Amino acid sequence: MTDSYLYAAARTPFGRFSGALAGVRPDDLAALAVDGVLAKVPEFAAGDLDDVVWGNANGAGEDNRNVGRMAVLLAGLPTSVPATTVNRLCGSSLDAAIIASRAIETGDADVVLTGGVESMSRAPWVLPKPHRAYPAGDMTAVSTTLGWRLVNERMPKEWTVSLGEANEQLGERFPIPRERQDEFAARSHQLADAAWNAGFYDDLVVPVPVDGKGGTLGRDEGIRPGSTADGLAALKPAFRPDGVITAGNASPLSDGASAVLLGSRSAAARIGADPLARVAGRGVFALDPQLFGFAPVEAANRALRGAGISWSDVSAVELNEAFAVQALACVDAWGIDPATVNAKGGAIALGHPLGASGGRLLGTLAHRLKESGGRWGLAAICIGVGQALAVVLENVTEAGR
Repeated sequence: MTDSYLYAAARTPFGRFSGALAGVRPDDLAALAVDGVLAKVPEFAAGDLDDVVWGNANGAGEDNRNVGRMAVLLAGLPTSVPATTVNRLCGSSLDAAIIASRAIETGDADVVLTGGVESMSRAPWVLPKPHRAYPAGDMTAVSTTLGWRLVNERMPKEWTVSLGEANEQLGERFPIPRERQDEFAARSHQLADAAWNAGFYDDLVVPVPVDGKGGTLGRDEGIRPGSTADGLAALKPAFRPDGVITAGNASPLSDGASAVLLGSRSAAARIGADPLARVAGRGVFALDPQLFGFAPVEAANRALRGAGISWSDVSAVELNEAFAVQALACVDAWGIDPATVNAKGGAIALGHPLGASGGRLLGTLAHRLKESGGRWGLAAICIGVGQALAVVLENVTEAGR
C-alpha cells in the first residue's frame, strides 16, 4: 500500500441557473476543467494518465454518454486515456476522488484525474415511455433539474419528500431558528466576496468563454456581496407557508465543473510538481433518505477515525452548504468552531452544481491549508436519498511541515 496525494485543482466559475453558463454544454464545461487542472502541471504528459474518474448527478441530457470520456476527448487528450463517470448525486466528484485515491493506494494506478460537472440549466425534461402502445391520453414531461422524479410507487412517502421539505423537517428535529440560518447565509456571501477580492480564487478558477464574442465569466455568479441577515429575513419561505427555508438560505441551482489531479508520492517527478495534500481518511455514511442533510456528521467522524485524528486536530473544514439549516446542524453536532467552516464562502454563495461540488470542496480545502499552514482539513458533503461523504486531507506543503 502507498499513499495518494492531491497535486492540483481547478474549476470553472459557478454560474446561476439560466445565467451566464446556461449556453455552455456540460461536456464543454468538463473539458475546460480538465484543461484547467492540467495547465497547472505543464511538465506532465496527459497521455500518462492512468484513468479519469468523473462525477455527474443528472446524466439525462448532453451529459448522458459517459461525460467523463467526453471531457477527455473534447479536451484533446490522447484517445488512449480512459475515463468513467460515477453518480452519487451531490457527492459524485468527491466520490470520484475517493475512488481514484483507493486505486492509487492499491497500486492499480499512479496518476488519476478526477472531477465532476453539472449544468442544471440545461438538464432536460424527460418523457417516460407509456406502459402500453398508442395511449390516448396526455403524457407529462418531467424535469431532471433537481430532486426526485419518476418515483417508484413502492418507495415510502416519507422518503420521497422534496429536498426543501426534508430540511424543514431537519430544522424541526434540531431547532435552528430562521434568524440563525439567515445569518449563516449572509456570512457565506460576505466571505466568498472577501475571498475573491483577496485573490484566493485566482489560482483555482478557470474563466469560461460565454458568448462567442470574447466575453467570459471569471467569477462565481451567485455571490451577493451586500447580503445581510436583515435583508434575507424579508424573503418568503419557499417550501412551507410558515417555514424557515428560503431562496436566500439555501444553495441555488447552478452550472459548473471542477477537476482534481491525484497521484502517488513517487509520481511527483513525472507530474513535475510537489503535492499539496495527502488523502488521509475517507468516510461514507447513510441514514433515512429524508435526513440526508445530517448524514455528513457520521461520515466526517469516520473519515477522522480513518486518519487517526480527532476534531481538535482539524483547522479547516469545507462543508457543502446545501441548506443553511443542515450545515448548522452538522456544525453543532461536531461541536467545532464555526470560524473554521467555509472560511472562503460556501455553496449558498458560490453555487452548488451537483456533480462538481465535491471537487470544489477538495480544491478549496487544499488551498486553505496551504495558505494557513494548518496540517489537517476535512471536506464533507450531504447527498440526496440519505447519504454523505467526507475526506480528510493532510497538508504536505512546506507551510504545513
